[in-house]
Amino acid sequence: MAARSKARKRALDILFEADVRREAPLSVLEARIIQAEPPVTAYAIELVQGVQAHRDELDRLLADNSRDWTLDRMPAVDRNILRIGGYELLWGSEVPPAVAISEAVQLAGDLSTDASAAFVNGLLARLLEIKPTLTVQEADQPDRNSHQQL
Repeated sequence: MAARSKARKRALDILFEADVRREAPLSVLEARIIQAEPPVTAYAIELVQGVQAHRDELDRLLADNSRDWTLDRMPAVDRNILRIGGYELLWGSEVPPAVAISEAVQLAGDLSTDASAAFVNGLLARLLEIKPTLTVQEADQPDRNSHQQL
């Protein structure tokens, strides 16, 4: 497995753990960095921090663009795969969109329900489709203040 794929999986583990335990993702991240088993790579840290910084925007975009599914109804693993993929699509600068979607679909196929891969693929493709309609500030600045609204 490639280093970035492993980092995505580790970020997913951290975000999923925080979600199901109802803990702050950055607190779980800090604990996993200290524990260091398995190690948390720089890219996994970037993903968790990026998802957390843009979580309100991500969740709104995911909710607004999913059909017949609220975020609360989505399996926790799917919800967090979508957050990672959405972050990489909209705010990440190092990963081509096709790779971000493909990696998210692969995670969903490996770790979730039979229908999850298609669901993740469709929803992330929709986010990519609407990305040009978002303002530059909304989708292209990786380090912008998370308190700004879309």
